[in-house]
Amino acid sequence: MPHENSPLLTCGLSGLLSSLTTQSQRDGQEEPLDVGGGGGIAVGNSVNIDGSHGDEFHLATSPSPSASSASARSLNTFFGVIVPTVLSMFSIVLFLRTGFVIGHAGLFHSLIMLGVAYVIIAMSILSVCAISTNGAIQAGGAYFMISRSLGPEFGGSIGLMFYLANVCGCGVYVLGLVEAILDSYGQEAGSSAAVLPCGYWYGVLYSSVVLLVCMLVCLVGSHLYTRASFLILLVVTVTLLSIIVSMLVLGPIPISLSHPGAAPNTTLQYNTSYTGFNLTTLKRNLAPGYTMDYSTGSVMTFASVFAVMFNGCTGIMAGANMSGELKNPSQSIPKGTIIAVAYTFVVYLLLFLLVSATCDRVLLIEDYGFLRRVNIWPPFVTLGIYCSALSAAMSTLIGASRILHALALDQLFGRLLAPASITTQAGNPWVAVLYTWALVQCVVFAGQLNSITSLVTVFYLLAYAAVDLACLALEWASAPNFRPTFQLFSWHSCLLGIVGSVVMMFVIEPLFSSASIALLLLLLLFIHYRSATSSWGYISQALIFHQVRKYLLMLDVRKEHVKFWRPQVLLMVSNPRSSCQLISFVNQLKKGGLFVLGHVHLGDLDTMTTDPVQAQYQHWLSLVDLLEVKAFVDLTLSSSVRQGTQHLLRITGLGGMKPNTLILGFYDNCVPDDYFLQNPVFCGARGGGGGDLNVDLPSLQAHFPPVRNQESPWRLSPEEYVGMVRDAIKMGKNVCLARYFHQLQPIPLGGNGCLAPQLIDVWPLNLLRPESGGFVDVCSLFLLQLACVLNMATAWKHAHMRIFLCVEPDCQQGGGGGGGFGQGGVSGSVSGWLQKEAELRELLQKLRIRASIQVVTWEMGTMDTLTEEEGEADGAGAGAGMGGWARTAPCLSQDFLLSVNDMLRENSAQADVRFLYLPRPPAPADQSQAYLAQLEAMTHELGPTLLVHGLTPVTCTEL
Repeated sequence: MPHENSPLLTCGLSGLLSSLTTQSQRDGQEEPLDVGGGGGIAVGNSVNIDGSHGDEFHLATSPSPSASSASARSLNTFFGVIVPTVLSMFSIVLFLRTGFVIGHAGLFHSLIMLGVAYVIIAMSILSVCAISTNGAIQAGGAYFMISRSLGPEFGGSIGLMFYLANVCGCGVYVLGLVEAILDSYGQEAGSSAAVLPCGYWYGVLYSSVVLLVCMLVCLVGSHLYTRASFLILLVVTVTLLSIIVSMLVLGPIPISLSHPGAAPNTTLQYNTSYTGFNLTTLKRNLAPGYTMDYSTGSVMTFASVFAVMFNGCTGIMAGANMSGELKNPSQSIPKGTIIAVAYTFVVYLLLFLLVSATCDRVLLIEDYGFLRRVNIWPPFVTLGIYCSALSAAMSTLIGASRILHALALDQLFGRLLAPASITTQAGNPWVAVLYTWALVQCVVFAGQLNSITSLVTVFYLLAYAAVDLACLALEWASAPNFRPTFQLFSWHSCLLGIVGSVVMMFVIEPLFSSASIALLLLLLLFIHYRSATSSWGYISQALIFHQVRKYLLMLDVRKEHVKFWRPQVLLMVSNPRSSCQLISFVNQLKKGGLFVLGHVHLGDLDTMTTDPVQAQYQHWLSLVDLLEVKAFVDLTLSSSVRQGTQHLLRITGLGGMKPNTLILGFYDNCVPDDYFLQNPVFCGARGGGGGDLNVDLPSLQAHFPPVRNQESPWRLSPEEYVGMVRDAIKMGKNVCLARYFHQLQPIPLGGNGCLAPQLIDVWPLNLLRPESGGFVDVCSLFLLQLACVLNMATAWKHAHMRIFLCVEPDCQQGGGGGGGFGQGGVSGSVSGWLQKEAELRELLQKLRIRASIQVVTWEMGTMDTLTEEEGEADGAGAGAGMGGWARTAPCLSQDFLLSVNDMLRENSAQADVRFLYLPRPPAPADQSQAYLAQLEAMTHELGPTLLVHGLTPVTCTEL
């Protein structure tokens, strides 16, 4: 992807390389430098490192990015990971929703919720640790890990979803902070300091002011927050200690609560108490007691309470989001995250137990800020709430802006996010901060914390499931380069994390979960069709390779059956400039089978320094993309085209997927057209697809030479061309010769765009040897099958197929019929050709081929154009003494060939494509020119024609 220039190295290794490179430049050395026992370092345009982890990295030797990266990375494990993670998890939930969770859910359900939440995040943490220790991590945190593991489609879509989760999370913390402020200083608080007016719009105003303060801190830079975060952590820790000590030392306290009633000017009074340690209180708080929430007016359930509680566990990525500022993210992220999560789990568990044993349920349900009422010094709790909420809000705001900045740098969403890539000289993405601030401002219009916790939880669960999916895909792909130093994970833990996250998403809020997954799929499709090819690597390719290899081994050639036969084509292409129409046609003809574009590069590897074929694959694959065909490319280097074709016929394909049909262009003197100059896709005109497919059109145009003209030398002789046909038949391959396909007009999908009906004409009779057989031999049936396969293609499914049956004119006039050219030669009775027509119709019914039969008159006099000597020679040449190969080409007069051509042009002039019987070529090489001359005369000016010689039984009339 663009801007993908960050070195995949740690800072220490970068410094080592920099010093080695500088020393080498001073000494004027060009040779590789050997360092240590096993690691080799090559100094030049790139640096390759084989370290103890075995991964191969590439680092540009430009010093400036390394210097800026080193200066930006200044945080260690404690300040960069542990502190922000703990503060994000000790957010508003710890101080303002612990009583809410225990009061509604009871201790048993609360512990279940806590266990489920921490199992989910524990599985995600194991995945994060595995991915983060498999290579160096750059800015972007979770987005960087997912995108570089799963590719741009999944990375970009899930990264944006994780960004939205952080945005909503920041809104939750801001709303929680305002709620705490109004509990202390709002006019409804009933205290002497109640000076702030309350109401929905006042709440939005206070939230906007708090959010503005957070934005200003983030605009100054994350280092200001980092310096203050340690002090905030100290304050939160002291607050927690004061809460624990207070519950141990304070005795029972009666408490009176009041809330505005549902009716105007009414107040609800509650008399409750803090009981201190009391077994009766603990028993009463064990079972769940879901009731109405006084802030939202809705009845709580297990799912809604879990959604609120889970927001206290969503800060596990806070350290990963700071990966761009960490000195050594690959070590700091796993170590710091595990320590922080373990610490918070202990605190949450201890607090749940203490609250359940000391506080009456009414107090827990009706007062979010009850901890202030039961503290030895209430300002401790107030200060802790303010600090934790403000810290969590800034942490998520900074983390979200870093994710958005990374998305903008990767240019996955085009101009929409392009401004977010702008940074200050110190590297602070201030535009991304403004973007994020604006979105969080929209979130605070929700007004109440509990009303958006479900959405936030769904977003976070989806992001955690994505991290687990990334690790699971890497593990299942069995890629040799995936060997993280953190080994405490397996595919079982990844799968458990995915299942747990997805199940809890739908338990919490099925509607939000379905909508978030639908949004994820839409983003995935958008990035897939819009983004350019990435240099990150695609996990999908590794998974596909793993599965394809497995299924190829299962594809046993010994279990092939004629019922499941399909064309598997090797199309030899000399120059794509003149063959694009044929390539597209064969793509429609393959019917889901193998399609390989073959090309022979003439040369001798002994006389070359490098293999020229390897550099050509990129251009051929770009050609396949532009033509939108489903084809493989196989190139070879050989001293002759014939020998190279033999190589490809033998080695192309793998296992049960090997070509069974060879297609060649026709050998004639026709000067081809340059398709590259006609199609706007290749010439880069408006509406062309080169830019969308990330294809370098000028390079592609320059690679393929201009089409040949009358003066151009031939790459192969007629003898070599016919020899290629002969070789393919000897190898048991079907052969097709394609002529005039440069005249084939593009056919709209569905076929409804043509003015005239599409026609596919089939001539199953060997027209050059009509006495040699009929339409029921293997070759004729193969020809019928190919025509039927084409008729099943999307672009040809509305075409009408016609099959031609040749008869004598005398017999047709004498009674509506004549002799047909069958296996016994020429039949002279009316019943003869009627029987052949009936047999052909019956055959078509058995083969489920929908086609009309066209009876064609063929002058008997044309058979007399063979002289007696020619007939004798032909009879001698057709013997079986050469294994079925003719010793000579059939000696046909020019008048006979012209009559065949006239008949074809008269009856098939309107056809879009024609299928003709290709006779077997003669064995002697000196007969090759005569053989080609006969084929040329038969198909002269006929239009798109495919001459077919089939050897494979391909039809079946049984189930």
